[in-house]
Amino acid sequence: MPLKPKQQAAPQTPAQGTNAMIAVDIREVKPPLPVGGNWLWIGLLVAGVLLAALAAFFWFRLRRRATQQPEIQIPPHIVARDRLRAALALIGQPGPFCVEVSQIIRVYLEQQFNLRAPERTTDEFLVELQDSSLLGLDQKRTLADFLMRCDLVKFARYEPGEPELRSLYDAAVRLVEETQWATSVPNAPVSGEQAPAETRSALEAVDRKS
Repeated sequence: MPLKPKQQAAPQTPAQGTNAMIAVDIREVKPPLPVGGNWLWIGLLVAGVLLAALAAFFWFRLRRRATQQPEIQIPPHIVARDRLRAALALIGQPGPFCVEVSQIIRVYLEQQFNLRAPERTTDEFLVELQDSSLLGLDQKRTLADFLMRCDLVKFARYEPGEPELRSLYDAAVRLVEETQWATSVPNAPVSGEQAPAETRSALEAVDRKS
């Protein structure tokens, strides 16, 4: 059987070649990615997480405040009276008893009247007390007598009996009761009672200033 001659493709013209390349290029172009849509969802997700974290923060904070007990401020005179009653357990030991009741009154005066008594000596405190109008004259005299009698026990090795120690205790309680509601106490009239000899010089200085 005779073979047919193979037909050869006709050569492409320059214009046809260019058109074919353009067609290939067009087919290879891909559609743009939806970038805007993705970022929108990411932004919404981040915003949702932040809002949830903020809501959780405020919820825990409010819950913590609701469960916390309010701090109760105990008035200075109540604290002083309680401590004085507890100090009676030391009345058989003059030294520790006088140290304790003296410190209780000093702390009370600082908290009640802002008189810086605990860190000062008795003499330094009495000098400050001379210029103060927070206590009446009788109260100043009682306080000076009380502090100096305590100092006799603390520093001069004086050994008072229980009746004298109870007298110190009563003076401390009376001072607290007379000043518990006061922030400013006018000077009282001069009393005719005489102070003990060991405190007379200090009391005379208080009288002159008052």
